[in-house]
Amino acid sequence: MVIESDIPQFAEWVGLAARNWLIALGCLAAIGVLFGFLVATLRHGPGSALRITVGVLRNALADIGGISPRRVLALARLAVKEAIRRRVVVAFAVFILVLLFAGWFLDPGSSDPARLYLGFVLTTTSYLVLLLVLFLSALSLPADITSRTLHTVVTKPVRSSEIVLGRMLGFTAMGTGLLVVMGLTSYVFVVRGLSHTHTLGDDDLAAVSQTAAEVGGKVTQTGQTSRVHSHRHKVTIEPSGYHEVDSANGHSHELQIDTSRGAPVYHLGPPQGALLARVPVYGKLRFRDREGADTEKGINVGDEWFYRSYIQGGSPASAIWTFTGITPERFPDGLPVEMSIGVFRTFKGNIEKGVFGSLSLRNPKTGLTVETEVFESREFETKEVYLPRQIKSFSSAQVIPRRLVTPSGEQTIPSPDQINPALAEKKQFDLYEDLVAEGEVEVWLRCLEPAQYFGAGQPDLYLRARDASFALNFAKGYLGIWLQMVLIVGFGVMFSTFLSGPVAMVATLGALVGGMFSGFLTDLAWGKVLGGGPIEALIRLVTQQNQITEMDPGLRTEAAQMLDRVLQYFLWAISAILPPFGEFNYADYVAYGFDISGDLMLVRLFSAAAYLLPVFLAGYFFLKTREVAR
Repeated sequence: MVIESDIPQFAEWVGLAARNWLIALGCLAAIGVLFGFLVATLRHGPGSALRITVGVLRNALADIGGISPRRVLALARLAVKEAIRRRVVVAFAVFILVLLFAGWFLDPGSSDPARLYLGFVLTTTSYLVLLLVLFLSALSLPADITSRTLHTVVTKPVRSSEIVLGRMLGFTAMGTGLLVVMGLTSYVFVVRGLSHTHTLGDDDLAAVSQTAAEVGGKVTQTGQTSRVHSHRHKVTIEPSGYHEVDSANGHSHELQIDTSRGAPVYHLGPPQGALLARVPVYGKLRFRDREGADTEKGINVGDEWFYRSYIQGGSPASAIWTFTGITPERFPDGLPVEMSIGVFRTFKGNIEKGVFGSLSLRNPKTGLTVETEVFESREFETKEVYLPRQIKSFSSAQVIPRRLVTPSGEQTIPSPDQINPALAEKKQFDLYEDLVAEGEVEVWLRCLEPAQYFGAGQPDLYLRARDASFALNFAKGYLGIWLQMVLIVGFGVMFSTFLSGPVAMVATLGALVGGMFSGFLTDLAWGKVLGGGPIEALIRLVTQQNQITEMDPGLRTEAAQMLDRVLQYFLWAISAILPPFGEFNYADYVAYGFDISGDLMLVRLFSAAAYLLPVFLAGYFFLKTREVAR
C-alpha cells in the first residue's frame, strides 16, 4: 500500500497543529473583521463603522454564548424530518440495488478478491452518502427561505447560531443513521461474498514417495483441493500428522482430518487471511549507493513518480530500514518482515521468474551484518519473511561500517579502530545479543542480480507486530467516510446561508473537489510540479511544449512566471483553507488489510473539528446578513 506521507503521532502533532490553527483562525478572524469594517464604512461612513463593527461582534458573542441545546435539538429534529420528506431512503435503496447487481461483476476468483470487494463497498458508500448530504445541506436552507418556511422559525425566540448548528446536527444525524445501515449491509455483503470452502478426498492426494507407499510405509502426501471461485489450494500432509494448505488468491483454509471412522475424512474451513488488519511497525529508510556510501535517495530509473528510489543489483547498493523499539517483549521469537518492492528490469529474460534479492540484519553500533534470507521477488508481490531470534542458517556474516560523506570529509561508524572482525566468526547469532543495539536494528535489502534494480519506499518494508480486529478496522474505515460527510454538511450549510441553492451546491462541490486535490494545489503553489505554475503550464499546453524543456526567454516567459508568483499565494491560501478530504479516506487501509492506528484517527478527528468551527462561525455571520435572520 502506498503511503506518501508519514503517519503522525498524535502527541507530537497536536501541539504544533493547535498553534498553527490558532494563528490561522486569528488571521481569518482579522480578515473578516476588516472586511466587515470596510463594508460598514462604505454603507454608513467611517464614523459609524467602528461602532457597528463592535456591536456586531458583541452581539455575536452573546448569540453564540447563549445557544440553547433544547432549541438546537428541536431544529435538528426538523432537519431530520425534512430529510425524510425528501426521501433520503432512496439513496439506501440505490445502494442495495447496486449490491444486488455487484455480484454479477465482482469476480471472487480474482487474484485478491477481498481487496476488490472492500474497495467497491467503501467507494460506493462514500459516493452515495457524500452526494446525498451535499444535496441536502446545500439546497435545504435556500428552499426554506424561498418558500418562506424559515420565517415561521425566526419569529420564535431562535438565534441564527442555533439555526446553523441545528441544520448541521440534523443532516449529520440523518447521514449517520444511513451510514450505519450501509456499513452493516456492506460488512455482510463482503463476508458472504468471500465465504467459500473446498473439498478434498483421497483421490486428490498422491504419495510423494511411491516406493515407500508400495511397502506400506507412511509417506508425505500432496495434492490439490477442488476448484472453487476459480482457484485451488495445494495441500501437503506429512506422516507426523502435520498438514499445510498453501495460500491462493490472498487466503488459505484450515484443514481438519477426521479419522474416527477409520478412513480419513478431510474438512476445509472458511477462508482465512483474506480479511486482515495488520499492525505494521515502520522503520526509517535510507540508501547505500553502489560505492558503499550512505545517501538519502537511490537511483532514478526514469519514473516520473518519485515515491520509490532504486538500488542497483550486483553491487553494494542497499535500501536500509532502521527500526527502533525492538525488544524481546514485542518480538520474542524473531522479526516477522513483510515487503512489497518494485522490480525494474533492464532486460526481460524469463519474465515468469523473479529477481533474486537478500535481506540482512545489521547492528547499527558494531556493524555486524548477517545475511539471513535470499529470496525471489516479483513486482509488488507481498513477500513474507520470518527472521528468527536464533539465526543458525545464514548466507554470510561480516562487519560493515557505515560510510558517511560529509563536507568535512568521510566518516565511518564504527570507526576503524573499533571494528572487530571476530564478531562475524560465530556459527550462530542471537537477534538481541548480537544484532540489536539499544532497541535498534537495521534491515538491509539488496538486489543480487546485475543489471536489475529493486525499488523501495519507506512503507514498502515493515515488521508485522500483530493483527487487530478486522471488524473494528472496517468500522474505522466508515468513520473516515463519516468525517468527510460531516465536513460536507458543514460547508453545504455554510454556503447555503448566503447563496442560492444551485450556487451553494456548486460551491460545496468545488470545496470537495478542491480539498481532494489540496496536496497538488500546495505543490503547484510552491513550484514543485513539473511544467511550472498555472500560467506557464497553460502556455506549454497551447504551444505543445513538454514539461522539462526550459521556456524561451523573453517578455512572455517573464510575464507568465510573474503571474504564477502572484497566483501561488492564492493557491496556497485555497489549499490551506480547504480540508484535505482525501486524507480522511481510509479505503486503502481497509482494502489492503492494514490497521488504521489510533493516532491517525485522533489526528483526523481533531482536524475535522478544527475545520468545522470556523465553518460554523462563517455560516452564522453570513446568515446574519440575510434580512430574514435579523
